[in-house]
Amino acid sequence: MSQQLQVFLLSMIPIIEQRGAIPLGFVYEMEPLTIFLLSLFGSLVPSPFILLLFKQIYKFLNSKPFFNKFVNLIDHKIAKSADKLDKRKEIGLILFIAIPLPTTGIWTGSAIAAFLGLDFKKSLLCAFIGALLSATIITIICLLIPGFFTAKTIF
Repeated sequence: MSQQLQVFLLSMIPIIEQRGAIPLGFVYEMEPLTIFLLSLFGSLVPSPFILLLFKQIYKFLNSKPFFNKFVNLIDHKIAKSADKLDKRKEIGLILFIAIPLPTTGIWTGSAIAAFLGLDFKKSLLCAFIGALLSATIITIICLLIPGFFTAKTIF
């Protein structure tokens, strides 16, 4: 599998998303703009599917006792974040996705938007803007620490 494809696919994985994909691109010594674009567009791939299908998948998982812990985790995360997003939904969603911390990002932000019933088009635009900001922040951090994300320091 090519390095570009690895960065693209890694950015689609929940929790890892851009936070893992962008540093991996620097480990591979790829061009920063290439890393940025691959991770940005890779992270956006799941968003429309999450926005459209989250409620149906959530209902299914909630009906199966095997998934109780997972559903409880989702409930806790959404309940914790919903209050923050309730007042200024669009700005809140953008900032929630933009902050590159564990359990924030496209997956969780899109799930919260779907759970709250936010408008699909607005949510997709907010996801794009948030992902753009997140990718910018992470890329700048990687560029400000030259040599840190290389194969020599990681392996």
